[in-house]
Amino acid sequence: MYSGVSTASLFLREMNEDALGVLDGLGVKSTEIFLTTLSEYTQEFAALLKSRLGGLRVNSVHLLNTQFEPQLFGAHPRAKADAFGILDGAMRSAHEFGAKNYTFHGITRLKKNSVPRDYGSLAESLREIGEACAAHGIRLCLENVHWALYNEPGIFGGIKKFMPELRGVLDVKQARLSCYPYQMYIRDMEGSIAYVHLSDVDDTGKICLPGKGTFDFEQCLRRLKDAGFDGAALIEVYAGDYGEYAELKQACDYLDELIYKIG
Repeated sequence: MYSGVSTASLFLREMNEDALGVLDGLGVKSTEIFLTTLSEYTQEFAALLKSRLGGLRVNSVHLLNTQFEPQLFGAHPRAKADAFGILDGAMRSAHEFGAKNYTFHGITRLKKNSVPRDYGSLAESLREIGEACAAHGIRLCLENVHWALYNEPGIFGGIKKFMPELRGVLDVKQARLSCYPYQMYIRDMEGSIAYVHLSDVDDTGKICLPGKGTFDFEQCLRRLKDAGFDGAALIEVYAGDYGEYAELKQACDYLDELIYKIG
């Protein structure tokens, strides 16, 4: 287990290529690159990102869900084909800058019954998407997100019965927003958690960096270890949730000390 920081934590403070320089300069070990627009899904931009990595390890890539991910499940052949075209370009780029995983949200729950509980059908769609990612050496990882496909415990396990190779991403912030304890998501994804997104929360409910709030990280990391997890623990907060950039490295150090403590 090791710490890292998502470039999403610097969104609107730094452009992605400059965010990498900031994180590398701080001595952060690992990152997730959060690409935010179509012009960043190109191999030219990927080459720029690669040139700015320094000593950073790229754990994963995250794309802006609403631009095309829901259409990957769609019935309209042109919309679906266009969505897969965007996915292919993005995965080519992710491979170029060294990402191994794709943090995936999938369908957005904008309508009351937007995602029927047909786990076999969902698994079939996810397998098709996963194969398109795997063609570029990228592993599809479904994240729990309160407004998207995996918005409550049980969904991952239901899909996994039809797709044993499915991997998951635990986001403790999103678990909180879904009003289910994060422990329920760990149980649902047990043995299949690829990496995690971590943030803290203070006693007023405001998101903050790990070590600055009331969340019990030692308990969380121990539960993750017991569930077979041994991957990247990535800090993902919003740009207004901290002050100086040095605080990001301090939060990584805090997590690393806990990871060392639990063995």
